[in-house]
Amino acid sequence: MAEQVELSIVIPCYNEGKRLDVAQISLFLNKQLNVLLCFVDDGSKDNTLEVLHTLKNNFPTAIEIISTEKNGGKAEAVRTGVLHCSKHFNQKSIAYIDADLATSIEECVEISTQIHSKVLFAFGSRISKIDNQIDRKTYRFYIGRIIATAISHQLGVTVYDTQCGCKIIENELAKKIFQQKFISKWLFDVELFHRIIAIYGREKIAEICREIPLKKWIDIGESKVQFTYFFKLWFDLFKIGKTYKTNS
Repeated sequence: MAEQVELSIVIPCYNEGKRLDVAQISLFLNKQLNVLLCFVDDGSKDNTLEVLHTLKNNFPTAIEIISTEKNGGKAEAVRTGVLHCSKHFNQKSIAYIDADLATSIEECVEISTQIHSKVLFAFGSRISKIDNQIDRKTYRFYIGRIIATAISHQLGVTVYDTQCGCKIIENELAKKIFQQKFISKWLFDVELFHRIIAIYGREKIAEICREIPLKKWIDIGESKVQFTYFFKLWFDLFKIGKTYKTNS
């Protein structure tokens, strides 16, 4: 029988040995008893795995570690973690966040409370407001707005921030939308929206999805996505649009 937890959070890691905030993770786990953190080491070449095992020694029942020999990219790392959790744990919902904790584990858990019988998908959004703290590099913000506009146009659904790295999906829906491999290593979030639309239709998206402005998001260090990907992503986006239009 699968182990029961309220929420499983998948955290993909690639060469995060120096960046993993062990103190912050430990502080969370000392307070939270019903959340599982599933770290997926995506073929790291540094001491990431060693750091993760040290954490697991301190919190053996709250941490799951998956290690892959070769680096497969964020999309496949998240997919591997989600499918592992759906198979081995019985949770209400499965989330994923970035290893730099730009979105905190605590806020991810808070957003997960939006999931209930009607709302099946909730995600953080980096909407800067007077009462929150969104610390984002200016050039990333403007590039992000260009990309977000193109993505919303392709989806036929207005989404402010598809690329924020904090998503929470109801368990049964997660099993469905993560079953197949993704086309893009970095734009897989867009594919998730396409897959949900394919299941429920655009007219129901507003009912089953919630886009939640984050209280805090800190741009920590350099992105693992190279700046040159800005030019390649348009090809990925075109490929995604063509594939899901063909399959719809």
